Amino acid sequence: MKFITLIFFFLVSLHLFSQQKFSKEFSLLTDNDLFVSSVKDRYYTNGMFFSYRYLSDHKKEKEEKRIIEWQLGHEMYTPYKAIVPSISEHDRPFAAYLYGSFGINRFYKNNQFFNTSLQVGVLGPAAFGKELQDFIHDIYDFDMAVGWKYQIKNSFALNFNASYLKHLLHNTSNYFDINWLSEGKIGTIYTNISSGFYSRIGFKPLQKLLNSIAFNASLNNKNTVYVREVESFVYIKSMLRYSLYDATLEGSFLNSNNDVTKELIPTQFHLEVGFRFTANRFNFGYSYQYHSNKSKGLRYGNGNIFGTILINYLID
Repeated sequence: MKFITLIFFFLVSLHLFSQQKFSKEFSLLTDNDLFVSSVKDRYYTNGMFFSYRYLSDHKKEKEEKRIIEWQLGHEMYTPYKAIVPSISEHDRPFAAYLYGSFGINRFYKNNQFFNTSLQVGVLGPAAFGKELQDFIHDIYDFDMAVGWKYQIKNSFALNFNASYLKHLLHNTSNYFDINWLSEGKIGTIYTNISSGFYSRIGFKPLQKLLNSIAFNASLNNKNTVYVREVESFVYIKSMLRYSLYDATLEGSFLNSNNDVTKELIPTQFHLEVGFRFTANRFNFGYSYQYHSNKSKGLRYGNGNIFGTILINYLID
């Protein structure tokens, strides 16, 4: 009986807490192939992204919300394994990308959003990829990486990114929806376009996209009609991408002095299946991701898999 009472008060407190409004958010998102396998350590092997978001007081008439986002990001790429002493065995280059970004996320009253961001940073040894991988391998007692001396050379990074999402349909009980998502990138690191679908399957009725943790849109203040609600859902994101340029593979056009470069496969498929839920001021997420091969001549030709862990914390 005491256990049932404890669960009841926990659920009540969780619900009451969810009715509050929070206008700021800190976020940590990390990608790693270790999150899906203890033996796979290759290609896109690690990503770390720290974000701070806040609700802007300035928005256009058609916008329900405008959220400003600052982010510090790091991406790391290796060949089929991190211990590759011979340059002849590098089926893709070692590469690291470090950047800071400023973004504006616009959520419209007609259940659409349009997000833009500008990234500024560096590609190459100045991004400290070797040092970060050695630190991670030391934590897990793995062998230290060998081969970073052949990584993509230093070059300036400037990238503009945009994404657009439109709600397409949902069922009458609002436990399932389908949204059309398109993304584009252009700059000195990535140039590509992507399009596909984002679907949610809820364990309770879904929130509108302009108030959902699925799209980091649960921020509110006294000027918004929404409050933060309890959410719990599975999602599926499938995207087809056409890439024109990838400096982590081909080397930057700003610095052609690279020891290892590889040819880019233009068409790629990405699949992400995950789970998101709220808990008091936190919301959490985990996803399994599959990316088809980005380069020709890879030793493993069946694509790349990795896991993603997300932790967001809301503040007043």
